[in-house]
Amino acid sequence: MTDAATLAGLDPATLNDVLRLAGSTGFDRIQEQIRRTGGCTDPIRLQGSTVTRDRETGHVLHHYSTDTEPGGVLRIACGNRRASRCPSCAWTYAGDTYHLIRAGLVGDPAKGTPHTIRDHPRVFATLTAPSFGPVHNRPGNRPCRCGTRHSEGGPELGTPLDPESYDYAGAVLWNNHASELWRYFTIYLRREIAKRAGLTQKAAREQSRVSFGKVAEYQKRGAVHFHAVIRFDGPDGPDSPPPAWATLDLLTDAIRAAAARVTVDVDPAGDQPARTLTWGTQIDVRPIRAFGDGEEITEQAVASYVAKYATKAAETTGTVDRRIGNKEALTLLGVPDHPRRLIEACLDLHPLYPDRKLRDWAHMLGFRGHFSTKSRRYSTTLGALRQVRADYRAAQQRAALGLPNPDDEEATTLTLAHWTYAGHGHTPGESWLAANIRRDIQHNREIAREELPALLDLEGAAT
Repeated sequence: MTDAATLAGLDPATLNDVLRLAGSTGFDRIQEQIRRTGGCTDPIRLQGSTVTRDRETGHVLHHYSTDTEPGGVLRIACGNRRASRCPSCAWTYAGDTYHLIRAGLVGDPAKGTPHTIRDHPRVFATLTAPSFGPVHNRPGNRPCRCGTRHSEGGPELGTPLDPESYDYAGAVLWNNHASELWRYFTIYLRREIAKRAGLTQKAAREQSRVSFGKVAEYQKRGAVHFHAVIRFDGPDGPDSPPPAWATLDLLTDAIRAAAARVTVDVDPAGDQPARTLTWGTQIDVRPIRAFGDGEEITEQAVASYVAKYATKAAETTGTVDRRIGNKEALTLLGVPDHPRRLIEACLDLHPLYPDRKLRDWAHMLGFRGHFSTKSRRYSTTLGALRQVRADYRAAQQRAALGLPNPDDEEATTLTLAHWTYAGHGHTPGESWLAANIRRDIQHNREIAREELPALLDLEGAAT
């Protein structure tokens, strides 16, 4: 399983549990279950059974019960998207996000978009928050305003030059209303498109459709910003070409104008003044070219970038990935000064804006929206991708058991299932085993990724 030196480095409780597992009669099955979850960090434990019968005769074709499993439970992956919670499930989530975004860029008929989608105007837009005070940064080849040339990845990057004058309340209120800012942006975008096309909004909707897929990312200063693929379609969505007036330049101009129009008012409360929230002035809009056209922003790069940040959240700024009940917990958790002040601002503002639930989202620095969203007709859905994977695994299982496909017209089987929740997580020894399995899976993926170019070269030479 592993060498003695590795085992010797474990704490006594984990070592004893590893030895208990290794000596148990159900060790191979436990290992198989953990491997099937991909080495999930916090698996769901289920108890129950399934029975597959012949619908006409009632004869039992297959029966499964967790009574025969080690510990009487079946482990399934937790499905958490956060890499800080479960690297294994986050990897799957990132892969699904990648295919969802890519399908809306290159086309995939199986995912609801034709290959002609590559001819539609589309851009990669970034919308950011305004300034809440000067912060340490790396402005090109110039030193920071503090006079220092900071190293890349330095812990001081993104932190305020003067924490006492930094608008922490404004920062967390902006994060808290970021989803509303995005909603108003999508409304104004359609209006600006119609205005530039010289059409009424109704006429513009009848001739075109705007589709998008976006992801939220935290800057080092703790402010949320959005990356979005925004695409022009025809009136029937990706299956129809956009009208002649729906150009890349028109879309770019409309995005900038719409972002500049958006405002969200926050009423005064307590010692907090009235605020008008807006997008920052640093709005980046770049055209996405077909892969291989020599453009820096390619379909592959965009899909990979969005997928990367779909599994990250505020913990990238130094905060934690769980709710915080009080300020005392911040010291125990060792949260750095800047994110600590942002969290404290959330806790202080909660009584003033109770409907904004700032205390519940303090660990997210106030942000309460979804990290990845898309419009209805952009491409497929994450749920559909998960269902395809589940159906594939179910088909494999039926084939291994010799059971007919239930979708077959001649199939006469009926499956009855009963499951109950029995907890979650691992014992210390199981956690160690899952970490090793997860590491091996990741290692195999890296090897496969390195070997892929060589295999493609061999195929090219053979043809």
